[in-house]
Amino acid sequence: MTFSKALLRFAPSPTGYLHIGNARVALLNVLLAQKLGGEFLLRIDDTDTDRSKDEYTNAIRKDLRWLGIEWQREEQQSLRLDRYAVALERLQASGRAYPCYDTLEELALMRNTALGAGRPPIYDRSALKLSESDRVALEAEGYQPHWRFKLDHEQAISWQDMAHGEVHFEAYNLSDPVLFRADGRALYTFTSVVDDGEMGVSHILRGKDHVSNTATQIQLFEVLGFDVPDFAHLPLLVGTDGKPLSKRWDSLSVKGMRDVIGYEPQALVAFLVALGTSTAAEPIARLQDLIPDFDLAAYGKASSRFDEESLNSLNARQLQFGDVERFSARLADIGASSERMSDFWSTIVGNIRRFPEASDWWRIITQQPDAIEIDAEDVAFCQSAAETLDDSALTSEGYQAWMAALKSSTGRKGKALFMPIRQALTGRSSGPELERLISLMGIASARARLQSSSN
Repeated sequence: MTFSKALLRFAPSPTGYLHIGNARVALLNVLLAQKLGGEFLLRIDDTDTDRSKDEYTNAIRKDLRWLGIEWQREEQQSLRLDRYAVALERLQASGRAYPCYDTLEELALMRNTALGAGRPPIYDRSALKLSESDRVALEAEGYQPHWRFKLDHEQAISWQDMAHGEVHFEAYNLSDPVLFRADGRALYTFTSVVDDGEMGVSHILRGKDHVSNTATQIQLFEVLGFDVPDFAHLPLLVGTDGKPLSKRWDSLSVKGMRDVIGYEPQALVAFLVALGTSTAAEPIARLQDLIPDFDLAAYGKASSRFDEESLNSLNARQLQFGDVERFSARLADIGASSERMSDFWSTIVGNIRRFPEASDWWRIITQQPDAIEIDAEDVAFCQSAAETLDDSALTSEGYQAWMAALKSSTGRKGKALFMPIRQALTGRSSGPELERLISLMGIASARARLQSSSN
């Protein structure tokens, strides 16, 4: 068969929440699918029955949709177990799958011995030396076999990687991969090939940690009679320290990015897609905005550094991208009334980097705080500011006149003039323009705050 159209897939294991490294893989796959005019498949790789959970499957779907990713098909490996059994029978019949009875301890010893001798830790194929009577005897003693794929060691494996160029392996340097465990569970190397082949996946884009997997899987595709997809292996994400990002960092899950830190999905999407290219990430309205300029050739071969400060900066700009309508529902959730929403948002948006900070500013503006402590030398100044503040300050001219009068009567200027007022009004040393804050608070509230400030 030949591929009638492009089909790409994202195949997460529901053994935990979606990590941003995997989210980046999903984003690049969906962008390439749309660039090629093809379809995008979500496949839940849930054959690890000990750790796979429905709550993680549902969370993955939620996270992908939050990022703007939609899929045309969804498959679930746990519903395809019969297909893996059939494929194994085909390999067994052709002599390319063989039973092994080595225990985990024996395999560990074999590995350590090879490494100690300076050899690669490749399975020694000792199971191929077992006779039928040997196997019968082992099984009579209670040993159950795991099944390995017999690589053709005479065949060199090469492919033109869409990200790396020419990749070449000598098959004799690779270990025969395990297809089925002794408990009857099929493993990733095998299930992925059967699924990709039967579903017609045309392109596989994943991390470069899968390169050696690809080498063995290419032979599996060929032996099972499937067309071999095109492959792209991209460098993994690392932290600013150059070390791999840990999947155990909850803050680096998409869920954590959304629910704990409060990033905008568009900012996270633009940031992750730009990582590894020379193009700086810019605010976007939706994922589809990135399709026209998407090009795998733009990604370098070096690891991409995840810089949280760069993401924070982009997220701040994302908040300023577009109008208040994009945030109206969330602003209403924090209590912002429709008649004040636009003024409030335009006042504070330049001073926040993540949306949850808007809630803090709404509370500061609308709720009269307890007395805020300020420096002793500023108490009398704030009292004077309160006494001279009136409704005229609600206009720009009146506000400027009020500040000019304070400057003239006290001799203060610059930070000595503005900072105590800001501290007394908000309890903070920085924030939106005082003129706009006072307008939102109202003269009575602002005056009360200035009067109640103390040391």
